[in-house]
Amino acid sequence: MGSAALYHVASRGRSVLGLERFDIPHEFGSSHGMSRIIRLAYAEGWFYVPLLRRAYELWRELEAHAAEKLLVNTGGIDAGAENSQTVRGVLESCARYRLQHEMLRQGAVNERFPGYHLPKRMVAVFQEESGFLVPERCIVSYVRAAQELGAEVHRRERVVECRVAKGGVQVVTEQRAYRAKKVIVTAGPWVASIFPALATVAVPQRQVVIWTQPRRHPEHFTVGVFPVFNLEAPEGRFYGFPVYSVPGFKIGKYYHRRQRVNPDEIDRDGHREDEKVLREGIRKYFPDANGSTIAMQTCMFTNSPDKHFILDLHPAHPEIAIAAGFSGHGFKFCSVVGEIMAQLVLDGRTRHDIRAFALDRPRLRNEISKTAYGKTIKT
Repeated sequence: MGSAALYHVASRGRSVLGLERFDIPHEFGSSHGMSRIIRLAYAEGWFYVPLLRRAYELWRELEAHAAEKLLVNTGGIDAGAENSQTVRGVLESCARYRLQHEMLRQGAVNERFPGYHLPKRMVAVFQEESGFLVPERCIVSYVRAAQELGAEVHRRERVVECRVAKGGVQVVTEQRAYRAKKVIVTAGPWVASIFPALATVAVPQRQVVIWTQPRRHPEHFTVGVFPVFNLEAPEGRFYGFPVYSVPGFKIGKYYHRRQRVNPDEIDRDGHREDEKVLREGIRKYFPDANGSTIAMQTCMFTNSPDKHFILDLHPAHPEIAIAAGFSGHGFKFCSVVGEIMAQLVLDGRTRHDIRAFALDRPRLRNEISKTAYGKTIKT
């Protein structure tokens, strides 16, 4: 989110500084792992679809500028029981926006995509335009594009505090202090270290994914043959990818083992308990991929109470815009979130409808008191 915001502010001809705690890119947050799903008919809510349409446009623009493949089209499967939240949500998005899709019964899915072994009780919605983004390259491409426009970027410089001062904001890092008229905060699981009032509405959770060697028919798991998937099953909700970059099939489970973590103390190793959770999904629904482990990797979800994003100006200090709480499904929106953040700080508003992501929505209002906001910023 930060790399895209940096670019969009720079593209408006403004002087902008990007501060990154780690390297660019890095493996400590939520934006690594070589693939992130993108899909248009959205199960999480029909109100995401206009943002996704714009996200696709902006990703294609970035691809053209970088002269590099950043969005790989594979087609996508959203599957579950016919009355599942996933299937109902996708079909509602399709109906509202007249999105192209195919409704497939279990047998048709397994025949058309033989890497899948869905049970009879499941149906699927196929979207041809779905695929995945290459997150590390997306981040680097946005940073490079911003630098070409004059943006300054500092790596390995941790922000410790924001202070509202006369005429703007002072941002204090471990190295020095900076003054700016406006600030965009995209700190991921560390957002509560800057704004403590958000600690209950942007909660980091440990997440693990695995790559496995297909034990039979590896050709069934290749790009162009195997679609990305979002699968709601009795065991939980799984997501996954064809073989790409790393020579293995990749799968994760939303909210994994539901382990709340301190982002500075998270266990980054993959363990037998983690593998057991993921193998359950592979064994039941993608058995031909249930071969040896090639790699495991840990990241973090930063969950909001309703699993929807936080995109807003700070309620007490409109000099500050906040993007947080992406709840494990945010990366595909980076391109448009960057545009939204730039519009909020430069124009005071955005042309995109972000009412569903406001800080004062009911599910968040119950968690954050108005008095707490006053403690988030030193004035």
